[in-house]
Amino acid sequence: MNRTKIIVLGLLAFTMVGCAGAPSQTRLDLTCRDGISQAYDALSLARSKGFSGTVAWSKASALLAGAKVQEQVEDYAGCLDKVNKANFYIRQSQGL
Repeated sequence: MNRTKIIVLGLLAFTMVGCAGAPSQTRLDLTCRDGISQAYDALSLARSKGFSGTVAWSKASALLAGAKVQEQVEDYAGCLDKVNKANFYIRQSQGL
């Protein structure tokens, strides 16, 4: 009886530990996807307002394309890094 409890508790603990990493990976996935979408929107807005900075736009576009690739291969940390750099160039094109 005691041995059965130990086995059941061990399996329960193992299952809980195995599931512990899933939510943060999902949040990184969503953060990456939302970051790409928001950065593309900001880039489109900056272009439509006619802010100068075509070099900054080009850099931001290239970084967002790279972020999209990293999202596809599930490298979410790299994706977020590229999104943050793209946002820097978008702000730079707006003179902020």
